[in-house]
This record gives sequence, C-alpha cells and structure tokens, in this order.
Amino acid sequence: MSKIVLRDEYIKLGQALKAAHLVDSGVEAKIVIQGGQVMVNGQVETQRGKKLYDKDVVTYNGETVTIVK
Repeated sequence: MSKIVLRDEYIKLGQALKAAHLVDSGVEAKIVIQGGQVMVNGQVETQRGKKLYDKDVVTYNGETVTIVK
C-alpha cells in the first residue's frame, strides 16, 4: 500500500492516480475512472474530479493508495 501526502486540502482522483503512478496520463485516468475500474473507500467512483481528503483510500488494478495529510 502506498501513500499520497496532501499538499493542499484535497487532491482530485485523476491527479491521485497519476501521482501514485497507477496510470501514465490524465487520459488513461479518465478512461479507467469512467470505466468503473476505480474504487474510493470501497465504492466504485466514476467522477475524475472527485475530491479526496485525508484518510481516503483509492483502489485500482489491485493497488491501494491512502491519502494522508
């Protein structure tokens, strides 16, 4: 499990996937998110602009990333 440390109040889901190196580009992030392949806190999330805050957990392709402040 990896972690993303917040520099601001939140990070958007697409940015988080790129920051964690789970996708190579914003376009790829958009495709996998809209395709229902990404989960946030155990729920499928299809909004690329979903704001993630401290303690949110993102799961994609068998990888888990925790957002920390």
